[in-house]
Amino acid sequence: MGFVLSLFLYFPEDKTEYIPAAFNMAIFLLMAVLVFRMIIRLSKKEEREVNEKYKHMNDEEQ
Repeated sequence: MGFVLSLFLYFPEDKTEYIPAAFNMAIFLLMAVLVFRMIIRLSKKEEREVNEKYKHMNDEEQ
């Protein structure tokens, strides 16, 4: 059982092997942030459109 668990943990002696992994992680982190900001921007745009569309309903209630 210990052998199976040790397969998932790999710490290389040569620390330069971390560079490609860090590069990939930075790229995916940047992409995640950009997608998150895009979703927020689209959500705000959609909210403005809905508010404009149903603005007359709010005016009638008051």
